[in-house]
Amino acid sequence: MIEMKKAIAPEIEKLHNWLKERENDLLRDYRKMLQIPSIQSDPLPDAPFGAENRKALDYALELSKQFGMKTTDLEGFIGFGEFGTGTPLILSLGHLDVVPTGPGWKHPEFGAEIDNGYVYSRGAVDDKGPTMASLYALRAIKECFPDLKVRFRQVFGCNEESGFNCVHRYTKTEELPTFGVAPDSGWPLCNAEKGIGDLIVSIPLLTGSFALKELSGGQRPNIVIDRVEGKVEVSPEIKSVVSVSASEHWDKNVTYSWNNNELEFVATGKAAHGSTPFSGDSALTKALRFLLSICPLDAKEYHDELVQIMQPSGVGLGIHGREDATGDLTSNIGIVTTSDGAIHLTVNVRYPTSWTGGELLKKCESHLKSLTCKATVKLDHDAKGLYYPLDSVLVKTILTAYREETGDMTEPFSMGGGTYARAIANTVSIGTGWLGDGDAHQTDERLAVESLYKMSRIYSHILYALALEAL
Repeated sequence: MIEMKKAIAPEIEKLHNWLKERENDLLRDYRKMLQIPSIQSDPLPDAPFGAENRKALDYALELSKQFGMKTTDLEGFIGFGEFGTGTPLILSLGHLDVVPTGPGWKHPEFGAEIDNGYVYSRGAVDDKGPTMASLYALRAIKECFPDLKVRFRQVFGCNEESGFNCVHRYTKTEELPTFGVAPDSGWPLCNAEKGIGDLIVSIPLLTGSFALKELSGGQRPNIVIDRVEGKVEVSPEIKSVVSVSASEHWDKNVTYSWNNNELEFVATGKAAHGSTPFSGDSALTKALRFLLSICPLDAKEYHDELVQIMQPSGVGLGIHGREDATGDLTSNIGIVTTSDGAIHLTVNVRYPTSWTGGELLKKCESHLKSLTCKATVKLDHDAKGLYYPLDSVLVKTILTAYREETGDMTEPFSMGGGTYARAIANTVSIGTGWLGDGDAHQTDERLAVESLYKMSRIYSHILYALALEAL
């Protein structure tokens, strides 16, 4: 619902005008950051997440220095720029690391090309655009209100997409904020984030006349698998029947070929963020359905159980659940491998905030015992969710600032995505784009140039309002 915007206070107009005069600078620095392919890679000295993440952090800290901020580098895990005096601390937490790109891009993945008003690049929306807009928003506050008795920090994380080790390093030595935001979700803000747990499910490979030998695919637990490759050894006695069944399979996104008695297959799907697996089209689900449709009768139960495990509701793992604050649990199998005589599935689960990771594991263990495929499970990673009531000072202050800026009366929301907010007290995540801007983790990720500028202005209002509330 959109209402008439309220008049903007003179202090906010001052911030807006300062930012409008430097939009070209923001766009230049943003594009330069995008051109750094900061996908996590092998660790190096002072670069625990690889050389490109180190390069992105160096660039962010150098900009902060140029803007007159004091910078801190925590061994390459994470860094920040800080300014101001006083006891209150206002934090903005962004991240510079990005997920892998995958196939199908029409624009160079790290080209930062501008096409019809949009900047195309991995990280355009998640999270380099919001992070750079936030840096400029804080710079505006620094220049426009130098006597404000509040300290501000812009944090630059390097491991948000694959473990949060960066922010865990931050919390070991750094103080908690009075108020914080993580520009990495949707508008107006997210006041509830589901818990996130990675389950490793291992299933012994089935032997016999239809023996699965290899199955591999996936890039990260939090990405829907878009390509899977596999091999099945088929006994000569049933090869002709399997061959006919394969030729009649309905899904043309699965292709296959024979190498003597070995059936080699490839399934292709569509990537999406692991918090919304139903927005993608899992290549692993396609591959398992293919195997189920062509396997002999004595292998049907085994392969049917594999297909059931793929359900994004978590029903096939016995973990389905919901709560009012965050809605339904979601389950995404983001990586599949075969080794040591077993299939290994990395399952990225977004679960209710009222649960714990231990409860999630117990539910899954109990269900797997009822299956014939003899699956086992362990909890590989767990991050508890967060929830801030609508009447909390943090939520009300952000919501008021956003509504004054936009006139948009949309209520705060919950999500399955995980942001830095869950790791830092007194922090929630806020929006990163609008209709027409690209989605996180998708091919040809994009952000409108005008959205970048608009975000910087809204962030300046929110951060300034939080600072006044903290005094």
